[in-house]
Amino acid sequence: MFASEKASVLGVAKELVAGLGRRLPHSTNLDGIMSLWIKICGNTSLEDTRLAIEAGADAVGFVFARSPRKVTAAQVAAIVPHLSSSVEKIGVFVDAGIGDIYSTVRSCGLTGVQLHCEAGQSLTAGLRVRLGSSLKILRVVHFGPDAVAQAEAIAQDRNVDALLVDSRTPTAVGGTGVAFDWEAARLTLFQNAFEHPHRIAAGGMNPANVAEAIATLRPWGVDVASGVEASPGRKDPMKVLEFVLAARAAGQKLLLEA
Repeated sequence: MFASEKASVLGVAKELVAGLGRRLPHSTNLDGIMSLWIKICGNTSLEDTRLAIEAGADAVGFVFARSPRKVTAAQVAAIVPHLSSSVEKIGVFVDAGIGDIYSTVRSCGLTGVQLHCEAGQSLTAGLRVRLGSSLKILRVVHFGPDAVAQAEAIAQDRNVDALLVDSRTPTAVGGTGVAFDWEAARLTLFQNAFEHPHRIAAGGMNPANVAEAIATLRPWGVDVASGVEASPGRKDPMKVLEFVLAARAAGQKLLLEA
């Protein structure tokens, strides 16, 4: 897509997202009900990261693990200073140690971490001590036979701000483009969604199906990476815009029904 076409897409995005009542930072509405949180993950360039923000995302994600979307701390440290302070910058880590996570957060200016690991509460407690109460900590469970038990254990950790439910394949723990069973998840991990106010749905969503996912799961937030790409590691501006608009509209519908 040419630069002029991208500028046109982003101009439309600003008007349409504003019309759907986007709030920055992520906040409650006048009735105290939280608006849908949207994260665009797997960003690899300043251009793509700005694209996500202009389209209306509440958070952007950077993957510091083996992936077609993997970035280095140096790359992200060069991107973050150019981003709005009102947008969350989340680092994605897979089986990383506390030292690596700490140094990456500090050097890049991240505001949150997404942890794919089996570590216990000592990891999140250590991050909270070192990085403070403002750091958003997301833990990940992969939908499957053990997911409910894992989610219940994570719910006991007062240092965790949100639980992200994702799908996985034999070769990837995220960014798979594969959806888990939403109907089954609705009856388990996302049952009584308002009693679990910080559960995020990820995995296999795209502009065509995100509204269905939100209507079925009633999540606190949604997260997408491969579903809005032109190719692995490169975002498609129109897909990003369409995803955010569809998610925002579905989220507004939930608020009206609440």
